[in-house]
Amino acid sequence: AAARLAAEQEVENLSGLSPNPEKDIFVVRENRTTCLMAEFAAKFIVPYDVWASNYVDLITEQAEIPLSRGAEMKGKCGTNESELEISWLEQAYTLKLFFLKVRESRRGAGAGGAAGVLTGSVPQEGHNTSRGQEAFWKLSRIQFTYDTSEHTYFKDAVSPGKHTANSHRLSALVTPAGKSYECQAQQTISLLSSDHQKSVQLLLSEVRIQPFDIAADFVFSEEHKCPVDQREQLEETLPLILGLILGLVIVITLCVYHIHHKLTANQVQIPRDRSQYKHMG
Repeated sequence: AAARLAAEQEVENLSGLSPNPEKDIFVVRENRTTCLMAEFAAKFIVPYDVWASNYVDLITEQAEIPLSRGAEMKGKCGTNESELEISWLEQAYTLKLFFLKVRESRRGAGAGGAAGVLTGSVPQEGHNTSRGQEAFWKLSRIQFTYDTSEHTYFKDAVSPGKHTANSHRLSALVTPAGKSYECQAQQTISLLSSDHQKSVQLLLSEVRIQPFDIAADFVFSEEHKCPVDQREQLEETLPLILGLILGLVIVITLCVYHIHHKLTANQVQIPRDRSQYKHMG
């Protein structure tokens, strides 16, 4: 219990090191060793009710709440479960991320269900193939608590107070065990709020996270890129590859033409009729 408490207390907010003012960097350390690292830019789109001008009808506004720098944080590291808790603006806003490491047999992956789908979507490298099992980690739950009485982002909210938005059957950032997750593209995760079941949107971008198996202090392991980044990288490199192939085809064609032309020029021209023989004689 004492070791677990130390893990909670040994946390560092390194957001000041990021050149992007919207990007935050969080580190959790246990026994002087990094056990969780997270870098990302986050923003919440939160709907809330206000009175219309006639003070009879309700209209819905949207608050855009960024994850600000200088946030307070807590963390817990475990073998199969890790947590990251971030609070800002005097705990008017609190974000909790829950990570889970899973080991599934390949037979179970084909049997259907959420775990089977997850295991099937993970690449084969880095898994325990000797026992027919695949290990991966995922973001399994998100909880966001917000206070509509806070006036920085909420203006004249009806019935102001604290609300909690939770994910539902979340299985995000699925990554092979021993690797970090990286995704520069923006991702949207929907949360269901206790405020009349409103839908809160979490926008994540420039993500690099590793909640387990960090080999070197303050250093991410090999990255596992999200499908969107992989597709964008392919779209960027494909024109270059096609251009190189086309250039190579042109060079080969020119070389073949040059060789053929040279061989043809060196051949003795055979006369077409006997009059040409007489002329040559």
